Amino acid sequence: MAITRWQPFQEIETWDPFHWEPMREVESLQRQMNRLFDRLLPSTNGESNRIAFIPAAEIEETADRLILKLEVPGLKAKDIDIKVTEQSVSIAGEKKSEAKTEDKGIMRSEFRYGKFERVINLPVHIQSDKVKAEYKDGVLHLDLPKVEQEKRKTVTVEVA
Repeated sequence: MAITRWQPFQEIETWDPFHWEPMREVESLQRQMNRLFDRLLPSTNGESNRIAFIPAAEIEETADRLILKLEVPGLKAKDIDIKVTEQSVSIAGEKKSEAKTEDKGIMRSEFRYGKFERVINLPVHIQSDKVKAEYKDGVLHLDLPKVEQEKRKTVTVEVA
């Protein structure tokens, strides 16, 4: 009788964590995240065509309208570009840096300068031709009236 060495895992393939299917999905997600951060964060070489920041937003819904507020301090009203459809609002602009002179040296600046853009999908359809905007104290206020059929109506339901 011949003696053979027992190898219990001989027929099982070696698991390589870097070559299994979900790993490719992780690599794809990583590439997408890298592209997103490349787009959002300002570059070190001073390119100004990148998005510098994303303004914070707040939406309030009433019976007949949406009220959208967006924090965009340090801009003038003429520097804000607003585009509205029935389903979304796009707000873009650019916060330009102040000219620095040799005699005024800045040691540290945490201000954000550059372009921004924010597209907000709306939960209801609005009357895009009746939108009103006001810019005051660094906050953009948009009054977005709902389309007539989107207004919430109270209906009494009879129980049988």
